[in-house]
Amino acid sequence: MKVIHVGLIGWGTVGSGVVKILRENGPLIEKRLGSKVVLKRIADIDLETKRSVKVNRQVLTKSAEEVIGDPEIDIVLELIGGMEPARSYIIEALKGGKHVVTANKALLATHLDELGGVAHRYNVDLNFEAAVGGGIPIIRALKEGFVAERIEAIFGILNGTSNYILSTMSNEGGEFAAVLRQAQAKGYAEKDPSFDIEGIDAAHKLAILTKLAFGAKITFEDIFIEGISDITPLDIQFAQEFGYTIKLLAIAKADGEAIEARVHSTMLPSNHLLSTVSGVFNAIFLRGNAVGETLFYGQGAGMMATASAVTSDLIELSRNILKGTVGRVPTLSLQQTHIKEMKVKDIEDIVRPYYMRFSALDQPGVLSKISGVLGKNDISIASVIQKGRGASGAVPVVMMTHEARERNIRRALKEIDKMDVILDKTMLIRVEDELS
Repeated sequence: MKVIHVGLIGWGTVGSGVVKILRENGPLIEKRLGSKVVLKRIADIDLETKRSVKVNRQVLTKSAEEVIGDPEIDIVLELIGGMEPARSYIIEALKGGKHVVTANKALLATHLDELGGVAHRYNVDLNFEAAVGGGIPIIRALKEGFVAERIEAIFGILNGTSNYILSTMSNEGGEFAAVLRQAQAKGYAEKDPSFDIEGIDAAHKLAILTKLAFGAKITFEDIFIEGISDITPLDIQFAQEFGYTIKLLAIAKADGEAIEARVHSTMLPSNHLLSTVSGVFNAIFLRGNAVGETLFYGQGAGMMATASAVTSDLIELSRNILKGTVGRVPTLSLQQTHIKEMKVKDIEDIVRPYYMRFSALDQPGVLSKISGVLGKNDISIASVIQKGRGASGAVPVVMMTHEARERNIRRALKEIDKMDVILDKTMLIRVEDELS
């Protein structure tokens, strides 16, 4: 019986989870695979910190090159994260004829085309299920389960920290800053939470999904990104009055020869399945031209959920090795020659309904002044809520628009916010009514 030898670079949280799964589920994996998987070498610059699992110290090394250069190792797992030296390690392993598994979403969001090209040229495989959605098998679904589909749209709650903050604010109340501190105390948010709350983490994941769904050569830099730090309890209250829930949503849509790719706070109908996703969970809502609508839901991060996805990639590659096949499933979903440049629509060209909250003086004629500017910019009002005067003498005036072009919205708000009756910058949230 052939033994699959594996080398691990990065013995941190996820790496320890992989060791744990291979140890605890080894007999089950062998029954499903028909072969043993042996973790031959583990490389990490820190071999002294106590881990959640113990290993034979003879397999440990501080040199990633020892793992990559070992002729017996069939598959390399890259779990150190970051851009460099992770990128160089992956390229070196691929060029050395080794298959690679990575969970490095930030690296893939920028360099997936490059790494996929190297894997193709050197006739090896690169797998990355754990890079998006933790234990949710969305990468495999896009590459294999939906291989016959023309993907039309993806809507994802792809960051558990932001989802925890917004769902807690919606369900229990509280200001953004206070709920963020609560998330940090529970270990759901980093000491520096900017990657999560500013939408960067979600955009990394969306870049990967967009490449696979549409065969598009786009990178993280092509995606429009806004975070959630400006969301207030007042906006959540008004959203609920209109029948909506606010989520940080990652959106990718096909639009002819162009695509939309954006991450921002979004108002969704409260009766939609995505609106019910609470806490640190992730969910990806996908629509294909034949299958229609599907929803993937589960833990989007964490030691064991992510390690499960890494191990599933490892087993898939092991099966390929045992059958003597390479490139059975293209790294980028489409064959390499069919990956193409696609225009990413400028955010100012999208057409959506909008939520706008104005902080206005309680004076006669204010509403007509605002409405006049909106009408001049081809923006039609669907509904209005005006509350009583606050302590500052200002009143919140909230409007929901019919579909409008964002360029027109921005031009109108630029003029409105200069009015002497407007006391603060207008709050703007995009609306996805039909998730269409």
